[in-house]
Amino acid sequence: MLLTWELLPVTGLVNARFMPPASEAIGGLISNFGLTDFWVAVGDTMRAWALGMIIAVVLATVLGFIIGSSTFLRRFTNSTIEFLRPVPSVALIPLAVLLLGTDIESALMLIVYACFWQVLIQVLYGVADVDSVAMNTARSYGLGPVARIRYVIFPTALPYVMTGVRLAAAVALILAITAGLIIGTPGLGAEISRAQSGGNYVSMYALVLATGLLGVLVNLVMRMIERKILSWHSSVRTEVAA
Repeated sequence: MLLTWELLPVTGLVNARFMPPASEAIGGLISNFGLTDFWVAVGDTMRAWALGMIIAVVLATVLGFIIGSSTFLRRFTNSTIEFLRPVPSVALIPLAVLLLGTDIESALMLIVYACFWQVLIQVLYGVADVDSVAMNTARSYGLGPVARIRYVIFPTALPYVMTGVRLAAAVALILAITAGLIIGTPGLGAEISRAQSGGNYVSMYALVLATGLLGVLVNLVMRMIERKILSWHSSVRTEVAA
């Protein structure tokens, strides 16, 4: 990919002004590592990512266990969930700007909305996957609702929860950057937009590369956390053994 990128402007197939060679973009990225403004933008992006993830995961996990543990609530909320879940969070950008302006709160609104459904659906699947024999056994031994959640439902649902969290982590980063691009909230997205508006395309592509590296780093960290938390689970033990 990098070789193709390098050759396209050099051979004249694309205008080098708008798509500089990969070597220049990589050089710009390396130069950014020494700039304070670059790390401030990275910090703003990751702050929105982390806050949005925490809020979404906590809300979705708690509500998922409550809804999933009740047949009535599952049926009562099903149509609402299926209606709201497909709505793309970027469609809420005008509402976010009107209500919250261009500060980090707008980015958090988009991130929380999108990530909430990623985690909630996985939690509902996990709770529904609980073995009925295990639940009946827990009841016969006198375990109350809280104990059943702690010792039966939670261990079954945890792999689903972690899958939802890993998927939400990627979505949260995408939306943290998108909010900067479209709304102008502080972060890498806003820096990319400013570089594009100013015609500094080398810097723009360097920042795009930085977002890609952040995405890879987030995915690696989330996979490491998932393997650590689920070290007892058969899927992780099989993966390690392989």
